Amino acid sequence: MKFLADECCDAGPVAGLRADGHDVSYVLEGRTGISDDEVLRNAYDAGRILLTEDKDFGELVCRLKKPAYGIILMRIDVEERGEKLPRMEALIAKYADRLPGHFVVVDLNKYRFRPLIFPQQPLGKPNRHTNEH
Repeated sequence: MKFLADECCDAGPVAGLRADGHDVSYVLEGRTGISDDEVLRNAYDAGRILLTEDKDFGELVCRLKKPAYGIILMRIDVEERGEKLPRMEALIAKYADRLPGHFVVVDLNKYRFRPLIFPQQPLGKPNRHTNEH
């Protein structure tokens, strides 16, 4: 799967997902300090699921209706950081097909899925992901 890891994400799960064969871009390895809006837009334009630990992305997509390809919000305390990668791996193994198009909150005990609402493409404009009209 293709992911974009926000700069607030732990490096361990990023490395672990890469070791598992996933294509993971990491904001910390590129343009650090960019706005949440820009991170979200970059993930959407690249067709990547955003990995984050920042609750502000929930406001951007749920309240402000910003487009997103998919978002995974990790809600695991720093004391339990060793559980982040196993929880991500289990999520992907069980629900990979549901990740695009959803805002997923991951904690130690459960996964919560909320469908994302995408703005309609203007008529006559190509779709950014398929180049279809």
